[in-house]
Amino acid sequence: MARKSSSGRWKQRQARDPFVRRAQGEGWRSRAAFKLMEINEREHLLRRGAVVVDLGAAPGGWCQLAADKVGPGGLVIAVDLLEMEPIAGMRYIQGDFSDESTRQRIEEALGGRKADLVLSDMAPNISGNWSVDQPRAMHLAELAADIAMRVLRPGGALVVKVFQGDGVPELTRAVQAHFATVRARKPAASRSESREMYLVALNYRL
Repeated sequence: MARKSSSGRWKQRQARDPFVRRAQGEGWRSRAAFKLMEINEREHLLRRGAVVVDLGAAPGGWCQLAADKVGPGGLVIAVDLLEMEPIAGMRYIQGDFSDESTRQRIEEALGGRKADLVLSDMAPNISGNWSVDQPRAMHLAELAADIAMRVLRPGGALVVKVFQGDGVPELTRAVQAHFATVRARKPAASRSESREMYLVALNYRL
């Protein structure tokens, strides 16, 4: 009964959500596209011809926007455990990016180039137990930051989802050691009741 009630509340919230309706009307794969859209409008991260790595990409809202912005001269490499419908201008790698073999496949897909931008909108499967969920979320964010430092060009950028709480100050300091500027953003499409926010790290330095 509790699961049915929870599912019903989720469906009601989705039906009322203006970003869900807008995504459906404009052909975006997910409402998450509007989060990246707002971040990009503020930070100007997605440029024509850019090389982008999108970690945890499914269902594809972020790489859909990224592919549109970088154009045919750019490259979007999307990585996820799940299958995903192809997008023009995107190369898809199905695998666990915590595995070294998947990281090597990302570097192979780059073809000797370095990335201009690494994106991560990942979140763990939520159990409802904050003491379990927060460490899992931070682990994903830390993995994304590690990969960014491996594939980014000097001057590149990282956008990574975190949830306010334990581990965020430590991750922020670790990222600050490698980027000239790090700031937190909470786009309008992030639900107000959510702890979700994004660390935006600019001007990567080796």
